[in-house]
Amino acid sequence: MERSVRSSRQSKRGAPAPRLSVGFILARRFTLCAFANFVDVLRLAADEGDRSRPILCEWTVLSDTMSPVASSCGVLVQPNERLGDPRKFDYIVVVGGLIDEIPNLSPEYTRYLQRAAAAEVPLVGVCTGAFILHRAGLMDGYRCCVSWFHHADFLEQFDGLKPVSDQIFIVDRGRLTCSGGASSAHLAAHLVEKHVGRAQARKSLHIMIIDDALRAEKPQPGIPLDLTTDDALVRKALLLMQQNIDAPLSAAEIARRLGASRRQLERHFQANVGMAPTLAYKIMRLEYAEFLLRHTGQSVTEIATSTGFCDSSHFIRAFRERRGTTPAAFRMAA
Repeated sequence: MERSVRSSRQSKRGAPAPRLSVGFILARRFTLCAFANFVDVLRLAADEGDRSRPILCEWTVLSDTMSPVASSCGVLVQPNERLGDPRKFDYIVVVGGLIDEIPNLSPEYTRYLQRAAAAEVPLVGVCTGAFILHRAGLMDGYRCCVSWFHHADFLEQFDGLKPVSDQIFIVDRGRLTCSGGASSAHLAAHLVEKHVGRAQARKSLHIMIIDDALRAEKPQPGIPLDLTTDDALVRKALLLMQQNIDAPLSAAEIARRLGASRRQLERHFQANVGMAPTLAYKIMRLEYAEFLLRHTGQSVTEIATSTGFCDSSHFIRAFRERRGTTPAAFRMAA
């Protein structure tokens, strides 16, 4: 039935239906880069060169009121049309953003998403869009991808559902979820490759200066050492470490920022991850270095700087202690 609805709509314009049609729902204070990456892959795949005509793909920003939607950085996006028949689209993409705004989504959007699910229109959650889909009761029985940064938030809000935060996106039947940021471009490229063609997907990414499409199972970059602990102090400390990976904080400074004593922080780490916070921090930095060695062309000196080591010789020594080989040899083997 979805195809008949789309075919009828396109025949009125006297042109063949695009191979991929996407409707967007933008949450209040949505993440602009996640939306822009997704829609630009569609735009660049839709036409020859950079002419941006919606020929092979089309995209529409949907709204219940037609009022401009503010992103988390303050930039406003004007919707294109009101909520209508979700069967007009191949996919409905929900772009989330700030956690605090999720409960403020209009009930009209929730009802629209539920109608789309009933009509078997695939639903896509980008960034915290997965939270919105789950809050609408539409993720039960489905695997769900969230950013490592929001893993703990998801566990706190939604009992009984285990989010996956070690992949860039997940496709589980009629639910597609991704961690946001650059991963939204890779999920969009996955859809373009499926419906339009691999050449168009690669063209989009290359114009966006992205080397090539990453598959769903690729790990999210820079994932902290462990986010499965229930200890709030340890989780907050790990996130703080991750945010300062290129300029490591002392254990005393981490404790101060979290309103705890250094001794209290060390006790919590020993009890929950079996090591001191300084060792956890060092392992986190070395794991990130391994990611950079595998997936970038940065030199060993550049990686040493990116992971907070004072110089390349210090980095090489620490890396050899952990892996039994040098960074250069590790890169060649990888």
